[in-house]
Amino acid sequence: MRYLTVGTARVSRIGLGTWQFGSREWGYGPSYAEQEAHAIVRRALELGVTLFDTAEIYGFGRSERILGQALGEARDSAFLATKIFPILPVAPVVEQRAVASANRLGVRRLDLYQVHQANPLVRDGTIMRGMRALQRVGLVGEVGVSNYSLDRWLAAETALGSQVLSNQVQYSLVTRSPERDLLPFAETTGHIVIAYSPLAQGLLSGRYHRDNRPANRVRTANPLFLPENLERAGDLIATLRAVADAHSATPAQIALAWTIRRPGLVAIPGASSLEQLESNVAAADIDLEDGEYQALSAASDRFRPVTGPAALPGLVRARFT
Repeated sequence: MRYLTVGTARVSRIGLGTWQFGSREWGYGPSYAEQEAHAIVRRALELGVTLFDTAEIYGFGRSERILGQALGEARDSAFLATKIFPILPVAPVVEQRAVASANRLGVRRLDLYQVHQANPLVRDGTIMRGMRALQRVGLVGEVGVSNYSLDRWLAAETALGSQVLSNQVQYSLVTRSPERDLLPFAETTGHIVIAYSPLAQGLLSGRYHRDNRPANRVRTANPLFLPENLERAGDLIATLRAVADAHSATPAQIALAWTIRRPGLVAIPGASSLEQLESNVAAADIDLEDGEYQALSAASDRFRPVTGPAALPGLVRARFT
């Protein structure tokens, strides 16, 4: 495992995202939440994973409870990150909901407390007043944001009056917009970008194609898994496979290695099984050659999925068939 240093904490470059813990839309079933999720967390700790990311909205608190129970007495060795969903995020509400998240996780301190989305109606000033109070009493270590533009990230930092450590955004070989400004900013200022969906919800694993499309509600609502887009991704998947063969690895591992090659970035893939977790963690040890990194980036540039209004008819058909 490789790490970034945050104060006295070591944050693993490959973390564990836990949206799927307790969230029915992934379709993993009750046994996953009651058994597999606990085994995945324990194994992640054994493999050196320290970063665990959750949110109050995931399963309406169930993800936090499951993660806290799974960590058990090892909670202090983890870097725990959770998020507030910013509905009426005035300062007293921010403080109350941080306490609720900490209670569900079974901790006295949230290592990283993030604003899940930028609220279009509530300024960051009132949100960050609550965050400041939480830091002052020691309930929150670091403050972060999620899905923020660079301008809004900077505004949040000004409102807080100190560093807003991280911005959690979607970043992968098929979603590279953070390269325009967020990643250069983080790399030059000591901030962190947390990449969620670094495998594009499994597209980059190479598992899916026109005759093997995903069935759960999360993926069927994603235009990337439309038949036409699965075909268009063929060149990118082929490039991933070629690089993977050279490293005796899988396409998913190469996609993760590509993602974390940028400094100041950590990735939080989910895991549906112990095998997937172990595969994800092993990706931290893969060193891509410059030519391999550039070939993957070029294949990514060539991928032009159908998105926006043009994808709607296909998504409607997928929803009802």
